[in-house]
Amino acid sequence: MKILIAADVLGEENNGTTIACMNLVRYLRSQGDEVRIICTDKDKIGLPNYYVVPELNLGPIINKIVAKNNVALAKPDDRIINKALKDIDVVHVMMPFALGVRTCELAKEKGIPVTAGFHCQAENFTAHIKMMNIPLANNLTYKHFYKKLYSKVDAIHYPTEFIRNYFERVIKKKTNGYVISNGVNDQYKSKEVVRKEPYDKYFNILTIGRYSREKSHHLLIKAVARSKHKDNIRLIFAGQGPYLNTYKKLAKRYKLNEPVFKFFSRNELVETINSSDLYVHPAEIEIEAISCLEAITCGLVPVISNSKRSATNAFALTEKNLFQYNSIDDLAAKIDYWYEHEEEKKECSKQYLGYTKNFSQRRCMKATRDMIEKYALKEDYSSVGKPNHQEESNTLEQKA
Repeated sequence: MKILIAADVLGEENNGTTIACMNLVRYLRSQGDEVRIICTDKDKIGLPNYYVVPELNLGPIINKIVAKNNVALAKPDDRIINKALKDIDVVHVMMPFALGVRTCELAKEKGIPVTAGFHCQAENFTAHIKMMNIPLANNLTYKHFYKKLYSKVDAIHYPTEFIRNYFERVIKKKTNGYVISNGVNDQYKSKEVVRKEPYDKYFNILTIGRYSREKSHHLLIKAVARSKHKDNIRLIFAGQGPYLNTYKKLAKRYKLNEPVFKFFSRNELVETINSSDLYVHPAEIEIEAISCLEAITCGLVPVISNSKRSATNAFALTEKNLFQYNSIDDLAAKIDYWYEHEEEKKECSKQYLGYTKNFSQRRCMKATRDMIEKYALKEDYSSVGKPNHQEESNTLEQKA
């Protein structure tokens, strides 16, 4: 196949969307597909099969917010998009933003089928304009996503059943969706490690994710401050993001053992997971949380927020793996429980090692490729621009 991937956000692999995109690109190329990518990443200028468009200028205030999240948004350029579309069999759009929307429009004009991924919750946007907890703002955002992109594509890749159901409930329509996890790389495995400084002295609690409002890391800091074992705990925040200084100051205010704040390479992260004692996922907003899957694939026992706006709580095997969202006391109690029940934690770890087999990245990437190929091979495009959203497409589902 000749596939064009439209990526409004692409650059360093420091966010879930870029990682998901590049994992898909690498898999498709490993299967012999010709993959072109249209994006705004200046580092890709001159590289084969990359088509680089300008950055989107949203004004000084919004530009500053975007920059703080270490990403850049793409500005559509019809000349570059049309060049990238030449002789393409199918387009796959990563996000419902300006570049993806315009690429879809031009592809449909040429009779080229389009599929799209669902990698952005409304709250990922509204959190930056301090409207994350206003249902009307979130619902209008989802309806905008549907109007501009998802109503026009032939199929939608949802990482979890949770986000498919949530989106369809808001827009009040059935979509032609495939539920397929983004998958966990084979490098994430349980292994014996020799703990080195700073992981050799404490009960290490790991959390992985961007330092942002919707990830709710403040809950974890405050919960450890209330733990009976506070003095024996060290927090490890694997990631980066705009709230770094906020969380450093908060940890210092509560007199915690100095946390580790670091963006880890994949090899480093595998070592760090296997050097940790507990994983906590406090996020209020989450489509899937591959980071949580990576941790439990290595056998690390999780404690996960039961937020109704997060898919991650589906990974809890027992009530002891959940905490009441926004309850610092409940999270502190769960941390203390696992601290004090080492043998039970070992047994729970064994259960998680078997649980994650269905989330193999290779298996999930194959399912996504099968979805894309199905529409690339369709012969009847007399109804271009009017995909059949009532078509049932459950044969490739991988329910989280």
